[in-house]
Amino acid sequence: MREKIGRFLNVVDVEATCWDGPVPPGQTNEIIEIGLCVVDLEERARVAKHRILVRPERSEVGAFCTGLTGLTQDEVDGGVPFREACALLEREHRSHERTWASWGDYDRKQFERQCGGGVRYPFGRRHVNAKAVYAASHGLRRMGMAGALRHAGLPLEGRHHSGADDAWNIAALVLDIAGRGAWPAREDV
Repeated sequence: MREKIGRFLNVVDVEATCWDGPVPPGQTNEIIEIGLCVVDLEERARVAKHRILVRPERSEVGAFCTGLTGLTQDEVDGGVPFREACALLEREHRSHERTWASWGDYDRKQFERQCGGGVRYPFGRRHVNAKAVYAASHGLRRMGMAGALRHAGLPLEGRHHSGADDAWNIAALVLDIAGRGAWPAREDV
């Protein structure tokens, strides 16, 4: 069944390997979790929540990263390679067809960096920086997701810095923006 163009939006949030201080020699920031929430813009509802664990190839999950994200090295070792995660986004979540959104540009830039090594970029050209749209729609300076949730009077559901939970929470903010009539139309993206 063919879906109506522009009806569904993929909200994406990634977690990557991180350290308290400089990146250790020989390592690099790599995506270890892709959180995705599908938003039905017509029904104004979050309709699906997904999590893809990604096995890092050039870095390790240390204590600082585990404390922040809740992810352990053992957990991500059970994930899929980045190339396969990108293919899953296209195949199971129509990522190349749907507009996608993230809170800021970090997620988009991290995908671009990591795909630079010969992996097909899993998204189409239509990306919305929900952080910028939220700030503009409220006449505010840009703020973090947790601050925006407080500003909107919405609860932070789940664990902050969990890709799946953060995508779910960002989707709530997208619906807040859409409810105010400020979410960009497909042709404006």
